[in-house]
Amino acid sequence: MSKTFRIITLGCKVNQYESACLREALLRGGWEEAPKGAKAEVNIVNTCIVTQRASYQSRQAIRRAIKENPGGLAAAVGCYAQVFPEELLEIKGLDLLADNTAKSRLPEVIRHLEKGVRPKVISKAGFSHAFSDLLPISDRTRAMLKIQDGCDSFCTYCIVPYARGPVRSLGPERVIESLMALSERGYREAVLTGIHLGRYGTDLKPARGLKDLLSLIGKQRLPLRIRLSSLEPKEVDRDIIAMAASEGWLCRHFHIPLQSGDDEILRRMDRHYSAGEFRKLIETIRAKAPLAAVGVDILAGFPGEDEQAYLRTYHLLQDLPLSYFHVFPFSPRKGTPASNFEGQVPQKEISIRTDQLRVLGEKKRQTFYESCLGKDFEVLTEGWQEKGRTIKGLTDNYLPVVFPSSQMSQNEMVRVRAERVDNRTVHGERKDREEKKV
Repeated sequence: MSKTFRIITLGCKVNQYESACLREALLRGGWEEAPKGAKAEVNIVNTCIVTQRASYQSRQAIRRAIKENPGGLAAAVGCYAQVFPEELLEIKGLDLLADNTAKSRLPEVIRHLEKGVRPKVISKAGFSHAFSDLLPISDRTRAMLKIQDGCDSFCTYCIVPYARGPVRSLGPERVIESLMALSERGYREAVLTGIHLGRYGTDLKPARGLKDLLSLIGKQRLPLRIRLSSLEPKEVDRDIIAMAASEGWLCRHFHIPLQSGDDEILRRMDRHYSAGEFRKLIETIRAKAPLAAVGVDILAGFPGEDEQAYLRTYHLLQDLPLSYFHVFPFSPRKGTPASNFEGQVPQKEISIRTDQLRVLGEKKRQTFYESCLGKDFEVLTEGWQEKGRTIKGLTDNYLPVVFPSSQMSQNEMVRVRAERVDNRTVHGERKDREEKKV
């Protein structure tokens, strides 16, 4: 009888992708995924440490897995294990600790793992492009494809470069092969993801860029659309904006970390752009692709962020035609310069600013959704929202859409006219007449 496993994933899209690849490797190796609610013989927690809360949630998930699966094996893997292994080794009942350099070895290691007094620790010298030969299978309509890993930026608040190592890129030929394979499996959308996606190809010989890769992808005329994950402000190339505006296969969706709208705070963060440059970028995107979704990351309460610095951020966000916010409260990360900076903002004030920014973000989301009303969009259907009544799906510009239907529709491109907004969802009507994308 096959052994059973469960994977619990915290954190970013790259972690999600790697968990999906690990799942695929285990299934190929004869393992079975434990049904929901059932105990598993091996429990793997793919950890995150991007914030203090993420670290806490990772430890909590490990302890819960140990408690709910007595007699089963518990493994902690990923970023937490990479940077602060000693903290995880204090958890009683942990059997295996594997950092990011060793993730791809997990299927082999856990096959021979036995419960013992002390946890087994696996690591290796140097980072690799883990799981680059695997493509995860899921029942979703969108597939993620990790084409880049690592970061060399070392922003003063960020622990990620220590957890993920230097920039590594998947060669363009491998990217094309993977996209072709995903297309053959029936996927209609692929999300290109990475730790620092905009640095894609800078490590290759000869060096390439994300723009070059996208041009190559466009020439393949694959029957799937491409969505980009997060890009830094100075890496959103004008040609990429123009491509998204004019090419139907590239989604009109940009997620751009702003972090702060105050130039002095950006300098202290070691972010190499100004609030003015960010404003011009958003204006350029809006001029070329008026209906593009533009989301931002914001870090509230960075050390030295006084009331005026915060208000400069708030007013910049208020002025710009943005689509949604991801707001994070600053939390000092051990091992980063910012954890020791002077001017630490009181937690109560950080919470107030975080709440205010999230309220503003919801207003921006509503305004963006309303700006799309009366327009037609290609919706990638995901199945029933309410069986026998409505189908849910996603547009290229990141609108969650539902529309009436008496028949099931999943993994199809359907033209829908956006008609009204309700509860963070766009309601529409299916349109049979094919028109050019607006």
